[in-house]
Amino acid sequence: MRHLLSILLLCCLPWTASAKPPEYRVDYRIGFDPEAGEAEFAMTVTPKSGRLQRLRFTIDPKRHSGIEGDGRLTRKDDRYTWRPPREGEATLRFRYKVDRRRDGNTYDARITDDWALLRADRLFPPASTIAPDGAVADARLQFDLPKGWTNQELGYPWNDSLKRFVIRNEGKRFQQPLGWMIAGQVGTRRDFIDGMEVVVAAPKGDPLRRNDVLAMLNTSAAEIRAAFGRLPEKLLIVGAGDPMWRGGLSGPSSLYLHSDRPMISENGTSSLIHEIVHVVTRIRGAKGQDWIAEGFAEYYSIRLLQRAGLISQPRADKAFEWMRQHGKDVKRLSATSSSGKRTARAVTLLHELDAEIRRATKDKKDLDDVTRQLVGRGRISLAELEEAVDGVIGRESKVLRSGVLSL
Repeated sequence: MRHLLSILLLCCLPWTASAKPPEYRVDYRIGFDPEAGEAEFAMTVTPKSGRLQRLRFTIDPKRHSGIEGDGRLTRKDDRYTWRPPREGEATLRFRYKVDRRRDGNTYDARITDDWALLRADRLFPPASTIAPDGAVADARLQFDLPKGWTNQELGYPWNDSLKRFVIRNEGKRFQQPLGWMIAGQVGTRRDFIDGMEVVVAAPKGDPLRRNDVLAMLNTSAAEIRAAFGRLPEKLLIVGAGDPMWRGGLSGPSSLYLHSDRPMISENGTSSLIHEIVHVVTRIRGAKGQDWIAEGFAEYYSIRLLQRAGLISQPRADKAFEWMRQHGKDVKRLSATSSSGKRTARAVTLLHELDAEIRRATKDKKDLDDVTRQLVGRGRISLAELEEAVDGVIGRESKVLRSGVLSL
């Protein structure tokens, strides 16, 4: 009787851990209208063994326009709710103004007659969904390119049989495109490094040193994996010169780097490695603790260069000393954002923390053992960092009880 009851219970469950959950299909299409300076977005959902019941998202009214969808589409302020019909495919459409100034006359998103470079998660902002029985999205994306545009790249794998990018975001039921994208008259270099597909892309004729970037990754990827325990399936690195923003910006499985940024800076750091650390670890500081994210990324931009043999140990020592001098007047790390001297002070604290861990464990462990506990967890508070460090060294960290960490 007990055995029969177990069988009946299993039959009644919509899906089990060993079975495939119900699915619905999502087909994304992105086109570009250079004359209007806009991207055209369409999302078509098709019920399969499951269906999408509701989708909610918040638009930027200065950028999104022409929003329409099959089924029921309602709006409250800048918040939209879309309920597709119960049966058959349904499409949501809108347009998006691409050009986005970051500061002054520089851009972190741009469309020209020949190419477009932007963040997918600004084009289609983060959405929340309801899908019965835990249904998940089987999502793919294709571009509809203007005449003369020949290439496109996303930080997702390309499926030759589907002729689509396959959208997969770890731990998500609803799959939507995230991170950087580039399309148009674009030149690319591609390689497979330590099991990771690396694509470096920039507008044709742009001075981004594509092969130099690949060389850096060929040299350092093994050390990145050793430090953090993982690499993404695909890493897209996009770049462009002026008037794009003269820095680096990370996103899921992708990053942007201005074409003039050196692979290794005069102070012994690397903007490229810094952004890759953000991409791989996904460590972010909790509210007021941005120094955690920026400090880890900048610390490892030095340490990984040294481990990969791209700079010598004496050069790394000079880089850490430069950080100590640059950030010596910072009295408090807690702040909404961290850059410049505050980040330099954070690097010094993490350098001291690494030394403390090594002393306490007789060189059996180091900061990597802490970092691997934080990888993929998102926002990290000071308390969570303390807990991870204390667990590694077996007692309270003196470095993390420093006055510079007072809130």
